Amino acid sequence: MPDVELREITKETVRTVIEIETTDEQRNFVAPTSVSIAQAYFEPKAWFRAIYADDEPVGFVMLFDDAETPEYYLWRLLVGAEHQGKGYGRAAMEQVIDYVRTRPAATELLTSWVPKPGGPEDFYRGIGFVPTGEVDEGEVVARLVL
Repeated sequence: MPDVELREITKETVRTVIEIETTDEQRNFVAPTSVSIAQAYFEPKAWFRAIYADDEPVGFVMLFDDAETPEYYLWRLLVGAEHQGKGYGRAAMEQVIDYVRTRPAATELLTSWVPKPGGPEDFYRGIGFVPTGEVDEGEVVARLVL
């Protein structure tokens, strides 16, 4: 398996990163990388990275990183359509979880998903996320205890 790492997005790499797209069916589950990057620049607590497999950008991840609360939130995760099923998303999530564990007072990582066929529920449950019973704007909220 290629070496998977999270890298900062620079002015030299942003164009390549925003070209990463999911499948047509998955567009109902996650916003495009271009929208996510734009949102990140207007949210001071956004932490975002490109996911690289060796030297190729294959995905994107973004957190709401608020050091004043014990809850951190996985805001976005996507892996390009042609790179799915290769373990890159799981490897990236392991690094995200490791990063969150280094943050002040971090006790849990939250995320949410659209509860529809073809969505990422099985992926997140496989990592250890458990639904909280809360639904936010139609999405199931889930927690991973750190």
